[in-house]
Amino acid sequence: MPVLIPPVEHSQDTRVGPPAWREATKALTQKAHQLTDRCGQEAVTMWQPKDSVRDPHMARHLCRAAYILPWRFRVEMLKGGSTMEKPPPGEGVTLWKGKMKPPAWHARLPLPMHRDARALQTAEVVHAHARGARLTAARLSRAQHQINGQLRLLQRQREATDHRLSEVRKALLINQQSVKLRGYRPKSEKIPDKADSMLTWEKEELKSMKRKMEKDMEKSEALLKTLASCRDTLVFCCKERLQAVELMNQPLDKILEQAGRHSWVNLSRVPTPRTQGLKTPPPDPVGTYTPECATALYEAKRLLMESKDTLLDMAKNEEDIREQQQQINDHVCASLTQKMRETLELKDRLNMTLGLMRATIHRCTKFNQEMCVTRGLVKGPLSNSHLETREKLDRPLVRMYQRHVGTQLPEATRLAQGTDKLQRRISHVEENLKELLFMRKNVTWSLNCKKIGQDVDYNVVRLRLRQRHPHVCYEQAQRLVNDWDPRTPPRSSVARK
Repeated sequence: MPVLIPPVEHSQDTRVGPPAWREATKALTQKAHQLTDRCGQEAVTMWQPKDSVRDPHMARHLCRAAYILPWRFRVEMLKGGSTMEKPPPGEGVTLWKGKMKPPAWHARLPLPMHRDARALQTAEVVHAHARGARLTAARLSRAQHQINGQLRLLQRQREATDHRLSEVRKALLINQQSVKLRGYRPKSEKIPDKADSMLTWEKEELKSMKRKMEKDMEKSEALLKTLASCRDTLVFCCKERLQAVELMNQPLDKILEQAGRHSWVNLSRVPTPRTQGLKTPPPDPVGTYTPECATALYEAKRLLMESKDTLLDMAKNEEDIREQQQQINDHVCASLTQKMRETLELKDRLNMTLGLMRATIHRCTKFNQEMCVTRGLVKGPLSNSHLETREKLDRPLVRMYQRHVGTQLPEATRLAQGTDKLQRRISHVEENLKELLFMRKNVTWSLNCKKIGQDVDYNVVRLRLRQRHPHVCYEQAQRLVNDWDPRTPPRSSVARK
């Protein structure tokens, strides 16, 4: 028969297991629950954006309502009183049916398409760099074309300025020729006049114009070298940028059109009131628009502005000097022509004086010859045999008259006095004739000098008009000056003398 154990007294804790064992199990369970909640929360947080984490101090439905509130459409009042719902701004997919626009979702961990996404992102970066490099190359290329155009304009203006400078130098040679040719005049015609003053003034003005044109040529030469250096820099930077876009077949002009503007250094384009396209980006040492490109474009813009002002100044100076040179040449030719007219007036007066002197000389010569004949008649014959009876002083009537005292006849005395007076008058007339002949010689010489002076002034005017013709170059005028010898008069002057 089994042995019955006597019943024991019931206690408050009827569990058999020890408390330590239960506490260990509870602690392990609590630790497992905490680990599960933390890992689950972390797993969920890994796949959600930062702003989607629920606030532990707020109810779940309230957190969700506060989180979704920015996604809903906004109602705006219009002027007529009507309303219009618009999606919130920002990135994201607009759900027009649900009237919501969730923001763009960004995962914290790489997705299964991470490699493809990174490859697409890399391609976008490369394409963006290529587009930036292509756009920068387009800017550099357009700046290079504009610098080339400015170089061509500057070279053309330099050619025009150089041509005008050669004309000024030729005008100096013409002035030298005029002075040398006027040196062939006789001594009496070399008295300084206004024509000589005009030639001296022309020489000083031409020297001043020559210095001004030479300064313009030096300034344009320095600007030309600077523009060429800037062009080379732009070409080098453009080639550097184009190395990244060799495989992208698209014209550079099309890139500028897509950018919304023609050029970043274009000065000839008329500004429009509309807002232009892309602005010039800031320089980036590791980007496509490097500081070297920015410096090159800024230098190109500065040089374009400077060259534009220089071209305007050079064109204005060239036009002013051309007009001033023309006016100076006209003034000198007008003064020489006026001198020719004055010489012609003096020639006419000398010619009239010479005609009057010729008539006076003829009359005096004839009167002198008649007085010589009269003196011979008054003096009588050389031999007594040639005397007439009425001319003898011992004729009977005269001898009878002279017997009385105080009845001496004055015939011999009056004949001697008349002969002496006639001789004095003949001598005086001969002296007058000598003076007239000497004066006629001087007048004739002066008339010849006036003719030579007028011919020389005419040749000077003709020479100036012929030498200033555009077909006459500087070398021809220089050879003409070198061939002349001021000590040897022209052959035409010798022939006229």
